[in-house]
Amino acid sequence: MMSVNLSKELRKKYGKRNFPVVKGDDVRIMSGEFKGKTGKVMDVNLKKLKAMIEGIHRTKKDGTKISVKFDPSKLQIKELNFDDKKRNEALERKNIGINQNISSPKTSKQQTSKDQSSNKNKIK
Repeated sequence: MMSVNLSKELRKKYGKRNFPVVKGDDVRIMSGEFKGKTGKVMDVNLKKLKAMIEGIHRTKKDGTKISVKFDPSKLQIKELNFDDKKRNEALERKNIGINQNISSPKTSKQQTSKDQSSNKNKIK
């Protein structure tokens, strides 16, 4: 639910289109009033599905500053934060899965039709 698009460089490097956002990621705002600005994610609210970015504030009428909450679909990750070991494992799982799919032989249509006919015979 909190996945954010990766930049083109990160897509090529990790072989993924998007990845969940966490505190410490460098992101770029892609649309809205703050379009083009970048900063680090300072908080991720999983209940409201919003992320807050350092340095992006709105000023209220009384002069106080409040953090702007962004929808993850409006953000793009420029740099990943790897303080959490589980993030590394998630990327490694993806890369291992890609390598296994390439090396495994594909079944032909003839083999699958033979398997289906043998299953029908077993059912009878």
